[in-house]
Amino acid sequence: MLNHVLFTVAALQARALAASCPSLTASYPAPSVASGYEAKLVAQGLTKPRGLTFDNKGNLLVVERGVGVSAYTVSSSDSCVELKNKKTVVGDGALNHGIEISDDSKTLYASSIESVFKYEYDSGKITIKGTGEVIIDGMTTEGTVTRTLMLSRKSKNKLLVSRGGDENIDLSTVDINGGESQIRIFDPSKKDQKYTDGVTLGWGLRNAVGVAENPKDGGVWSAENNADNIERDGQEIHENNPAEELNYHGKLEDSKNPLLNRNYGYPLCYGAWDTEEIPSPGTLQIGQQFAIAEENATLQDSFCNTERQAPRLVFQPHTSPLDLKFDTKGENLYVTLHGSWNREDPVGYSVSVIKFNPDGQPTEGSTSTNALSPIIGNSNTTACPGNCFRPAGLAWDKSGRLYMSSDSTGEIYVIVKTGGKALDEAKSTSAAPSGISRMGSGIAVTVLACVFAYFL
Repeated sequence: MLNHVLFTVAALQARALAASCPSLTASYPAPSVASGYEAKLVAQGLTKPRGLTFDNKGNLLVVERGVGVSAYTVSSSDSCVELKNKKTVVGDGALNHGIEISDDSKTLYASSIESVFKYEYDSGKITIKGTGEVIIDGMTTEGTVTRTLMLSRKSKNKLLVSRGGDENIDLSTVDINGGESQIRIFDPSKKDQKYTDGVTLGWGLRNAVGVAENPKDGGVWSAENNADNIERDGQEIHENNPAEELNYHGKLEDSKNPLLNRNYGYPLCYGAWDTEEIPSPGTLQIGQQFAIAEENATLQDSFCNTERQAPRLVFQPHTSPLDLKFDTKGENLYVTLHGSWNREDPVGYSVSVIKFNPDGQPTEGSTSTNALSPIIGNSNTTACPGNCFRPAGLAWDKSGRLYMSSDSTGEIYVIVKTGGKALDEAKSTSAAPSGISRMGSGIAVTVLACVFAYFL
């Protein structure tokens, strides 16, 4: 009798949860998800969603390219997440990627190809006051358009802004004073700053779209989208070289940071992935930098390895890393791989994780080709990029769930561990939206009523 009752309760709970948790269906094959993880589609119909962040009330803010900043309220339980009540927070079609928010959620930052804007934000009303102000400008380029923003949590009053270059191989970036293909540090309390006024954290970075700070030790990392269609000694080697890069920039709070103002190679030097494809590789190893000068490139390899900062890790070429997010303990770094457009066999189109040691460095060595462990990806990459999702932005909610935007399909996914458990277990679940308790209470009442009905 008791077993039968328990079975009935479990079935009723499952039905109640299913009924209270609407499911969205993608137009392409269901994603491939690694063992131990779950991924659920929670929003559709967005316009090229890119950067994501949460305010202190648990509202999800999204940059929609060509639209501005939109917001969703989040209703959730352990096994169900719903995004509701979408509204426009900032109506500015020039905004296209970067977004950040202060710890108290009173200040919102967003970027366009030209400027960084600051807005007075009210998380209770999910609104801004006024039209905002420009705090940084002078960033327009003819090539890359994204300006990633990262507000340091370890070193207060420092805003990092990443800016790419004008061309695929922009030779003008050999001059540090130009301000292109760099990450610079700014004081966000100031306004009317030119990009070239910022302190140079790193340069020689073709397009470091992903930027993150390790919450454990304050180490700053960037993910670089490397050049296409490169040649060496007149030979085309672009299919499997150069590698995408994960670069380390030291700690912002370290006044003697030896990596401050370091050059990471571009446009003269590039990380190697497939050394057998590179003409005259000599002793070149995976992860080391090589030159692509038109004449005697091999003779310049020594310059690349002694005068330029090598990547800490390398990824398969053309995977296009776009965002980086650490978990609370700094043990895992999650990466969105937007995917290839210039490769015969599509690669990327996934979210992967990189394991980190307690010393704040990746567990894998710099010559590894296995640093990335896929979590969620397209089950049929041969249909990409036309008929698949393309991961772009990432954000954590207070319950340790990871949200991912797909700009190509106008969607948002949420990623958790099996059973709806937090991906970042160190994050508190006590601050979950109030909708949880109401949903849970309703299910409990329904189940108890049915149990009593059974005995009667």
